[in-house]
Amino acid sequence: MTREPDARQYFSGLYERSDDPWLLRERWYERRKRALTLAMLPDERYARAYEPGCANGELSAALAARCDALLAADLNPDAVELARRRVAHLGNVQVEQRAIPDDWPDGRFDLIVVSELAYYLDEGQLSRLCGRLTESLAPGGTILACHWRQPIEGWPHSGDFVHDELNATLPFARLSHYQDDDMELDVWSSNADSVHRREAK
Repeated sequence: MTREPDARQYFSGLYERSDDPWLLRERWYERRKRALTLAMLPDERYARAYEPGCANGELSAALAARCDALLAADLNPDAVELARRRVAHLGNVQVEQRAIPDDWPDGRFDLIVVSELAYYLDEGQLSRLCGRLTESLAPGGTILACHWRQPIEGWPHSGDFVHDELNATLPFARLSHYQDDDMELDVWSSNADSVHRREAK
């Protein structure tokens, strides 16, 4: 049986080698993914948002323009420091070190973005993540998940597996779905109204 890597050691190794391990700033793939993420959010603005697994804060900086208050978090202390520097000019963003899913923040959120995170969790952690998402989503709130669909060496789950689990477990309407060979992006909400119907109210 192949032993899964330790998440803390894995991410520490990545950040020791680079302050942008996934080339979030440079690659068109990453910039396009951020644009798709923002475009798929059904509401123009969110009061309180949470982004676990924020890495170096590139997506956090983009989400901040759509949120009154954004809490971003990451397991790795180097990522937390990099994210804090990235959003230092944004007064509505707070960055904390947290291990997901067990070190979950208090309160409810109008938006929770789970991007490139859940396939690093074992099945028990993924189940607990689904529970946390369900319990902490504010009425009418949005959950967005985005994950790489190709195999990740050393980790057991694919993005497809993660999204199948989320879709089967989350008790919310799936508003939209995008998939290509590389990524899968889904949006769920406790408000099943379309963007047009939301705006018309």
